[in-house]
Amino acid sequence: MNRIQRTAIAAAVVAALAVGLIVGRTSRPQPREEAAATATDAPVRKPLYYRNPMGLADTSPVPKKDAMGMDYIPVFAEDEAQSAPGTVVLPPERVQALGVRTEAVRLRPLQHEVRASGTVAMDEARQYVIAPRFEGWVDRLHANETGMAVRRGQPLLTVYSPQLLAAQEEYRIADAAVRRLTGSAPSTAASMARVRDAARTRLRNWDIDDVQVAHVGHVPAGNLVLTSPANAVVIDKPAVQGARFAAGEAVLRLADLSEVWVVADVPVSQAAGLRLGQAAAFTSPALPGHRFEGRVTFLQPVVNTATRTVGVRIALRNPDGVLRPGLYGDVTLAAASESAVLVVPRSAVIDSGRRQVALVQVAEGRYVPRALVVGRRSGDAVEVLDGLAEGEHVVVAANFLIDAESNLQSALQGMASSTDHGGKAPASDAHAEQTAPTTSTSPARGGTGAPVSSSPDPHAGHGAPTSTPTDPHAQHGAKATPASDPHAGRDMTSMER
Repeated sequence: MNRIQRTAIAAAVVAALAVGLIVGRTSRPQPREEAAATATDAPVRKPLYYRNPMGLADTSPVPKKDAMGMDYIPVFAEDEAQSAPGTVVLPPERVQALGVRTEAVRLRPLQHEVRASGTVAMDEARQYVIAPRFEGWVDRLHANETGMAVRRGQPLLTVYSPQLLAAQEEYRIADAAVRRLTGSAPSTAASMARVRDAARTRLRNWDIDDVQVAHVGHVPAGNLVLTSPANAVVIDKPAVQGARFAAGEAVLRLADLSEVWVVADVPVSQAAGLRLGQAAAFTSPALPGHRFEGRVTFLQPVVNTATRTVGVRIALRNPDGVLRPGLYGDVTLAAASESAVLVVPRSAVIDSGRRQVALVQVAEGRYVPRALVVGRRSGDAVEVLDGLAEGEHVVVAANFLIDAESNLQSALQGMASSTDHGGKAPASDAHAEQTAPTTSTSPARGGTGAPVSSSPDPHAGHGAPTSTPTDPHAQHGAKATPASDPHAGRDMTSMER
């Protein structure tokens, strides 16, 4: 290939490159303009600070890495402006690590349930006492065992009384005279009828019914059989056979246990929602597998000042007699609210004793503490009277950890605000500390190169340095020799030769 051909090929290559450059510039002007415009129009965001990627209480004014090699996350002014005061911001990995879980605030009827301890007691309206209204002696005691079950009309004891004997004889004689004199002497029969009626009234006043009065002639004179007024159990037997009793003295006590009471002590704070007639249930460890249903029949109008509780009385049927007085157990009082109320899980409420707070999720990874006014509590549900709206999501798991995170962030914000008020002063002071040794302790050089001390020390220049020079070459060329040099002041020319 000769020189002419090589020149032609080189010219062709140069021409091709020039054409390609021109075509490239003319065919793609718009993207470059847009890129330039974007680079010109887009504002440059400057981070306020950098926070720890794991959510720890650590910030940095400059980019850096943590101990695990993760980059710190920049925080911009726009992010801070979007957060309300007290908002806790957590990255997704931090939310997952803490196990944060939320639930929606719901509007539903609240099943108001109260649990309390209760004791089985006898129905006070079903207790009976056998106390004759006349004095006498126990001639025979039929119900002679405490705890003995008796039926209605069953003989309990036979008594003898002189007063009863006089009344019986008076009634018997008057009744016989009336029958004998009715046809022959009507006036006398009428008088004897009045005496008979007076004797019958006396017997009735002694609580002797007409059946017993009618059978007065069939029992020994002065004796009377007292019977049971109901199906009951003998709970007290102070009398014994042959004992004397006074008028009105109790000889037997009975109780009908076919229906019993359960008396429960409910704390005052939970007694506001109780109502007469609401359903109640009683269970006892002594009767496993048994559950007795009843109704609230009475609420004590006063509070027990010793226990700060309200007595609640529940009536229970006891046909089998398994509910014995004195039996201890648990009472459950349940009643649904008439209208729907806002309800949150109990774990969503952070109760400090003086105030109640819930953490509301306002966005993904953002949680705001909200003060609440709570109402009734039932099981795992709490009524919210004020502070939340239906549909809002509250934190129900790890809320105490987020609350601790909020306290840390509040402390950091307080530290950051105190630093911002005097932020530049500490930086200038630190810089001053770094430059101060150079300006204050660096020796000035004179025309001979020796350090010139500005100290008014009268011993300056006698070999005692007034300050430590920072310049390693500060003493180069100086005629002064340190006092510790053993050859100071000696002529070294002979040795050099």
